[in-house]
Amino acid sequence: MQYFKNRFEFWKCRRMTRRRALFAFGYSLVLSTTLFSCSHSPNNTQQQSASSNVASKNTTNKVIRIVRSKQLTALAVLEQKHLLEKRLEPLGYKVEWPEFAAGPQQLEALNAGALDIASTAESPPIFSQAAGTPLVYLAANSSDGKAVSLLVPANSTVKNARDLKGKKVAFQKASIGHYLLVRALEKEGLKLTDVESVSLPPPDANVAFSQGKVDAWFIWEPFVTRNVQQKIGRVLLDGGNGLRDTNNFYSTNRKFYQENPEAIKIFLEELQKAQKWSKNNPKEIAQLLAQATQLDPPTLEIMHSKYDFTLIPITEQIINKQQEVADKWYGLGLIPKKVNVRDGFLTPEQYAEITPQEVLAKK
Repeated sequence: MQYFKNRFEFWKCRRMTRRRALFAFGYSLVLSTTLFSCSHSPNNTQQQSASSNVASKNTTNKVIRIVRSKQLTALAVLEQKHLLEKRLEPLGYKVEWPEFAAGPQQLEALNAGALDIASTAESPPIFSQAAGTPLVYLAANSSDGKAVSLLVPANSTVKNARDLKGKKVAFQKASIGHYLLVRALEKEGLKLTDVESVSLPPPDANVAFSQGKVDAWFIWEPFVTRNVQQKIGRVLLDGGNGLRDTNNFYSTNRKFYQENPEAIKIFLEELQKAQKWSKNNPKEIAQLLAQATQLDPPTLEIMHSKYDFTLIPITEQIINKQQEVADKWYGLGLIPKKVNVRDGFLTPEQYAEITPQEVLAKK
């Protein structure tokens, strides 16, 4: 009797175990089906897609390449203070600062897609437009004429630009030095063909000048001050006192302007802040840029008066002056075709969208 009771209890337990197993299996099947359905629901797919996009935005940076300035400029301040990087980081931008010998090299890089924002004098953009570059003038800057000088050797007998007739004069072709040499010669009744032009980028011209291979060199800071301090050269004249009648420009190419208006707006806002700080803090900017310019702070403080540190709104007057320069280069046969500089300027409405309000207020 006990035997049958034990067998009954055994089968009873086995049936219960099988029932529980079947229930567990069924429950797990339903649960997995439910989870599978949820993971493929439209809402969940959208959430996953959104999360993926956010992750992608945070990990994939767009790059904005702005030319490095090694002069006493607000642009150099902007790089050293890293404020632009902080403003652009939330938009997914990484900032790079490539270095170029001079304005023409910058605009070659701009056309090739190796640079996004250039900082040059008036002539490089014109030569670039003549070569077919879809250039856009973003903003104008103060002329800073005194920061560009005509150097002659320290022991030279040359007393004025008229004495340069028949002599070798170095300059970067299509640069502010090139333009101011033309202006200086014209004031003395001479032409560019009255001197022997030696077209060299600044580093090469610096070597040629120090070795006495050229009789004069039209160049900008800090090359001017370095040569004067080392008693290699002396300043014959500079771009001040009305010799320079043009502005500097910040420029980009049409594609970058169309695709990155917000980044350009932020760049100009931060640049304007750096301009004001630079103008009002001569000692601080001298300390900040001593390494970049390779000049000691006291010298940089003295040089501070050569710069105006001012963004200028684009006006009809600036556009017309730029056209005059373009016509001059064409008249001299140095660009292959007439250039309509307006092709590179934006409309007043477009400038209003990217230009800082306090700059527009100067109109």
